[in-house]
Amino acid sequence: MKKLTLFFLLIPFFTYAQWTNRYPKVDGFGHHVYFEGFEMPIMTSGPTDLAVSPDGKTIVFAAKGWLWSFDLTSGIATQLTNTAGMDSRPDYSADGRYLAFVRDDSEDTEIVLLDLENGGERVLIDEPAVDLDPAFSQNGQYVYYSSAVDGDLDIWRMEVASGEKKKLISSMHQERRPQPFPNSEEILYINKKRWGSADAIEYQDLGAATPRAYTLDSDWIVAQTNFDLGVDGQTVAYTWPQGDGYELRLKSMRGPNTYIVLTGSEGMPLSPVLSPDLAWVYFTEATPSESTVLKRISTKGGLVEILPVKSWNYKEKYGQVIIRTHFKGDPSSVAARLNVLDQNGHPLLPEAGAVRSEGQNGRIFFYSPGVLALTAPAGEVSISAVQGIVTPEVTQRVKVEAGTTVTVDIELDRLWDAKAAGWYSGDHHFHLNYGGPLLLDPEDLYPDMEGEDLDVAIPLLANLHNRFLQQDLWGWEKDQNGRMVRFGQEIRSHFLGHMELIGTSDLFWPWVWGPGYQVYGGDDRPNGEALEFAHQNGGLGGYVHPVSVQKPFAPGNSRGIPRAFVADAVLGLVDHLEVACLWSDELGTARLWHRLLNLGIPIAASAGTDVMTDYYRTMAVGTTRVYVRMEDGMPFTFENYLKRFRQGHSFVTNGPLLDFRLESKQPGEVVDKVDKAKWSLEMASSKAVETIEILVNGEVAWKSDGLAKAGNKRFSGEIDLPEGGWVAVMAYGGEVSWPLMDSYLFAHTSPVWIGEVGSTDPAAEKKAAGELLRVLDEKEGLIEMGYQDTPVPKIKAHFEKARKALEARQ
Repeated sequence: MKKLTLFFLLIPFFTYAQWTNRYPKVDGFGHHVYFEGFEMPIMTSGPTDLAVSPDGKTIVFAAKGWLWSFDLTSGIATQLTNTAGMDSRPDYSADGRYLAFVRDDSEDTEIVLLDLENGGERVLIDEPAVDLDPAFSQNGQYVYYSSAVDGDLDIWRMEVASGEKKKLISSMHQERRPQPFPNSEEILYINKKRWGSADAIEYQDLGAATPRAYTLDSDWIVAQTNFDLGVDGQTVAYTWPQGDGYELRLKSMRGPNTYIVLTGSEGMPLSPVLSPDLAWVYFTEATPSESTVLKRISTKGGLVEILPVKSWNYKEKYGQVIIRTHFKGDPSSVAARLNVLDQNGHPLLPEAGAVRSEGQNGRIFFYSPGVLALTAPAGEVSISAVQGIVTPEVTQRVKVEAGTTVTVDIELDRLWDAKAAGWYSGDHHFHLNYGGPLLLDPEDLYPDMEGEDLDVAIPLLANLHNRFLQQDLWGWEKDQNGRMVRFGQEIRSHFLGHMELIGTSDLFWPWVWGPGYQVYGGDDRPNGEALEFAHQNGGLGGYVHPVSVQKPFAPGNSRGIPRAFVADAVLGLVDHLEVACLWSDELGTARLWHRLLNLGIPIAASAGTDVMTDYYRTMAVGTTRVYVRMEDGMPFTFENYLKRFRQGHSFVTNGPLLDFRLESKQPGEVVDKVDKAKWSLEMASSKAVETIEILVNGEVAWKSDGLAKAGNKRFSGEIDLPEGGWVAVMAYGGEVSWPLMDSYLFAHTSPVWIGEVGSTDPAAEKKAAGELLRVLDEKEGLIEMGYQDTPVPKIKAHFEKARKALEARQ
């Protein structure tokens, strides 16, 4: 029972106030960030998801969202499918006549059968659930596949003629990529485990009296691992994580405890398949321009050979569309985020640059530097463009003629020129590479930053379970066209709460500890050690994606607060709190932040997307952000930016833009105590905003409807001021669509302090201390349960010190 209790204590706690999933929910995931990032198909302009024909002369691959037949002799790719959906993961029948593949309509997947002789299609499997990875039996009688129709991904088999389905392998985990052995009832598959277990490639003999799983290879979080079983039923080619990349391995089922490395770990080999004669392993890999190329290597080893596509033979006639974006009243081209669809609703992609699919609105997007040419089928093309979160979406339609080029001029309406007003935007929390199909360089961030009008990007180095990724990038920094990239560090003391260190001169070690982690699982180490390290090394320390519920102080809801946060914050160790983040709840986090402000603790409000930029399925960097105001005449440097951020001259947002003045004082400043204070608010938003509030010590002093539609609006009035405390503005609510990507609109200014920074109202301070003390007591009880018999006197002493500090304020 102790182990079961610990298991549930270690599960991250989520609620549906944050983004959860676009596709049908799969059990075992609070949200689908990792499921959709690791398990679902991807789309690029180049080849992915390979299937070799039985005669070895042709490779079918996915590219541009369709299936293509690639002739290995001529190098010509011929289009096989042409619908609005995204087609991927093909598998040949043994006679070469049929393909089974996955079709994705951006909300669900189905498995389709394509007759290569006549081009006819038939939907084989269309459950109200995610269906993936079809594979034919050798005799063509069955299609094996994985489906989440019963909650999590299990291995199923369908008889093609009758449609009869049978579940073959099921557990509490996610079973994917079934590969039946020839002439036997054995199956090879990937088993993605839940918290506390390693992922594995496994095989089972379903014909055995008591089938059991045997492990071919295993490791923690094998995100992009894939494999292929040769026609001999013995040879296995597979990709496996090693260091910061992946390597391509070859293994024999006759000796499953050893393997040969065909390619090293300097890249990201994907989608390996063996040729029918077992002479070659074909695979794909991302290019420096974030497309993909087809490669092969001999099973005996040697040099990798690139197999370029010399010509694309489309089903339809094509032309070209040139897209130019600029601001209203200024003809100069500006970078933009684009979503482009053909007349069937299928996304059109550039030949270079990362392509991504965001799960909030289901849009495929990429970035243009200002002028971009796309190949497009004859017919109507729809082009949607935005820049960051400050321009309403503009959509234009144009008719493309075969063999011709048409130019489209798109005018964007920038609702607020932040830099002209002295404000600079930052995303303080995302990850450059974190187990996705790309392997990005820091320079790859600049097209995203230009298209999102983001001034400061702070990608965080972090562990992917037992791998400490890309330490060589620590200290990398660059300023380009007034935009800055600096690396920070995410400390994943998972049990106690995740922290962010920014601006530090060195990395903190260890990166992980506490229950659930190897080696350091029993460390008696308060999170405060990492936060103090940040201060000692010239940086800032704070908590990220902290609160997962909207009302964290309601009975039973405090589980959504990180276990060590209250103790660290009360003791003055927390510099900032990530109030706005895609994967946590902004209103709930704000309510926690308000309690600390009511104690007179001036914690800065931070913001970050926590996106993984190497994923195909991910939101855009900067879609939650913090705006920091530079002092008049102060140069925009990273040091000055952090200084002003820490002082609270800022607001956080995922859409609404707030310029608040209280007696002419702005956030981070101090207003003299007066009975009635005049205030003004300039508000802009690219989408309608439901509610706007002025908060005095966390209580609503004034409330109004926000914006009925995109645009700008001015508010003003007077409020009563207490003897001490703070005043801030919060805006929230409204339907989310482009250019936004969070679950609801939200913005919050940092406080204007009354009298002096850190002043308090006695009643508000006493109430906050009591509420935080209750949370502290609950968290200490969980600490004892989590560490069980492991003594942790330092952590307990830390909590006791915080308790005394809170009791003194009651």
